[in-house]
Amino acid sequence: MIMVTGANGQLASSTLQQLAERDAPAIGGSRSPAPGQRRLDFDDPATLDFTGVSTLVLVSAGYAEDDQVIARHWAVRDAAVRDGVGHVIYTSLTQSGDHLGFALAHRVTEQLLKASGIPCTVLRNGLYAELFGALLTWTPDGLESAFGDGALCVVARQDLATAAAVVAGNPSDHAGKTYELVGEPVTARSVAGRLAVAHRTIGLGEYRARLLADDTLLPFQPPMLTSIASSVRHGLLSNTSPDLVQLLGRPLTDPLTFAADAAAAMRPGAR
Repeated sequence: MIMVTGANGQLASSTLQQLAERDAPAIGGSRSPAPGQRRLDFDDPATLDFTGVSTLVLVSAGYAEDDQVIARHWAVRDAAVRDGVGHVIYTSLTQSGDHLGFALAHRVTEQLLKASGIPCTVLRNGLYAELFGALLTWTPDGLESAFGDGALCVVARQDLATAAAVVAGNPSDHAGKTYELVGEPVTARSVAGRLAVAHRTIGLGEYRARLLADDTLLPFQPPMLTSIASSVRHGLLSNTSPDLVQLLGRPLTDPLTFAADAAAAMRPGAR
């Protein structure tokens, strides 16, 4: 049986849907499980029950400070060893993202899994096209961002879910492998062009100040988001790789469409 963690999240739920379409026996695990899912709370190791799980798709629990994320993943690793899980697939971060503020937890988790003795596959996912579009800000004159003219090789979330399902369906074919699952270069200007509006660049200092003034953000988020903006602006996230196309066996879903749709959904009055 395949288990996908974080089942209520968008990547995990889409992966489960892809597995269902392939008639693969799969179950979701979540802190707040829906009917038919198993309760998993990474902050409560007593809930981590992987009995009967042959393949575990570990969707990163990265929404926290590094020490908490690593503790969660360490607990999952230990429970997987204890319960005899046969293969772990981890959704990590693209190698070019090493400059990002949330990369450390991914790299440590990769090391933990490789040291566990369980066969594993690392899916180094690129940043979502949907995230890129949502990080653009609307003004009366159009869109603005701190991305400058930098390109980001974004990928549609559904393509990453399909890739995870492909690997989970035949894990032995992918044991010990690390895949760079990045998409195609998209710029803030190209998103604005798709929406027929202008794009204005702001400085990183102004962007950070705005983030720090936003009381809806958690303390780790302003530096994390600023690191994304700086890395895009200075060309550190424009790497390409054939891995995703090869896993999918088809061309990529157009990431610019997803980025533009996400930006359009944030437009005042769009909802």
